[in-house]
Amino acid sequence: MGKVTMGVAVVGSAAVCAAAALIMRHRMRISNRCVTAADILKELEEKCATPASKLKQISDAMTVEMHAGLASEGGSKLKMLISYVDNLPTGEEQGVFYALDLGGTNFRVLRVQLTGKSSIECQEFAEVSIPPQLMVGDAETLFDYIAAELAKFVADESEKFQLLAGRQRELGFTFSFPVMQLSIDSGTLIRWTKGFSIEKMIGQDVVAHLAEAMKRQGVNMRVSALVNDTVGTLAGGRYGNKDVVAAVILGTGSNAAYVERAQAIPKWHGPPPKTGEMVINMEWGNFRSSHLPLTEYDNKLDSESLNPGEQIFEKMISGMYLGEILRRVLLRMAEDAALFGDTVPPKLKTQFILRTPEMSAMHHDTSPDLNVVGSKLKDVFDISDTPLPTRKIVVEICNIMATRGARLAAAGILGILKKTGRDTVRDGDIPDTVVAMDGGLYEHYTEYRHCLENTLHELLGDEVGKHVKLVLSTDGSGIGAALLAASHSQYV
Repeated sequence: MGKVTMGVAVVGSAAVCAAAALIMRHRMRISNRCVTAADILKELEEKCATPASKLKQISDAMTVEMHAGLASEGGSKLKMLISYVDNLPTGEEQGVFYALDLGGTNFRVLRVQLTGKSSIECQEFAEVSIPPQLMVGDAETLFDYIAAELAKFVADESEKFQLLAGRQRELGFTFSFPVMQLSIDSGTLIRWTKGFSIEKMIGQDVVAHLAEAMKRQGVNMRVSALVNDTVGTLAGGRYGNKDVVAAVILGTGSNAAYVERAQAIPKWHGPPPKTGEMVINMEWGNFRSSHLPLTEYDNKLDSESLNPGEQIFEKMISGMYLGEILRRVLLRMAEDAALFGDTVPPKLKTQFILRTPEMSAMHHDTSPDLNVVGSKLKDVFDISDTPLPTRKIVVEICNIMATRGARLAAAGILGILKKTGRDTVRDGDIPDTVVAMDGGLYEHYTEYRHCLENTLHELLGDEVGKHVKLVLSTDGSGIGAALLAASHSQYV
């Protein structure tokens, strides 16, 4: 009996020792794992560094590219497209104006009643899905469908919308596909994106197609403005604030537009605008400079993208890509530092599985145990029971990538302010400057927004910085388009 007891004790002791050894090895693996991950983290932080000196180099490079793009077509990575918008809303516009926003599998129609006192008295909109077969059919069928839905919307116009006597209804057309704009109310399609493929329309005037369809559907309406959504954001901001001189969209993608002196546009060969100004659509997502802090993750993302070598700036700062860069860093840590254990989680290898809203939620997690981080890793990657040190590493990567993106965006805005002479005191005067901002990244990613605003103030300094404001101005593709229809009305 005693031998049995002793044997059990020996076996039990051995089991305890083995368990203790396993625990020690597990702790050592976690410790070593975090040290290795910390090395990768340190390297990432160094390569993503954006000191003020580097940001000023980037803003200077942006300004140089702006000059080159205004001098000649194809002279710069920045297209610096002439928008033909030379008459921004003043707030004095009155009457009913419509907008049509076509940019994906849905389109919106919208109407506003303008009071002439920088205010919108009322507005209504409807959203309509486009049947998939129309996206790859023929132009006449597609535009007839759109015009028919517009006709229904017009027919529902209530008495609170008052069309001024003797006037035809007018519309701003936001067409979010690559277009070569020929005038304020005409432009030819360069190529389709977003699942559309109607080859015969390429090279044809998109406004003419819409106008002909409206005529066939009995819609008595004139297209007064063909609008880019960034230019629309600028118009929407200017309607309520005369100090708005630029607009930046930071959402899935990114772009900027600003008001330029007509004399500073050498490639403009048309008659001088009455206002002496022209809105320029920069297409700043395509900006590139040797000063940009690119990493191996950026280079690989670019090389594997649908447009390698293009839209480099956008790939570093916009919502489409921030979450994907985070995923790539986590994958490297999982492969090289066993961040999530001995096996690399399979879903971690799936491109674009991690969206920027999830990254934002993890970055903003203030719970003691970082429970939001843990739940997002579980929901997105099927990674369970992550220890707190691992979660902290994830948050730190979020912070590094969001900070880099926000600070680069601030440098881009500084470039615009430099180009327009609003970055410094001139003749003892500092003009008040407002940049209209739109996009879900700017609106909803609080840490990103605060970092961008603080960085811009840091770069400008206190004296000038207090005269520059970033103001949220939503729905440039809708309300902004309607306002541009008003400011470019045939009756103005």
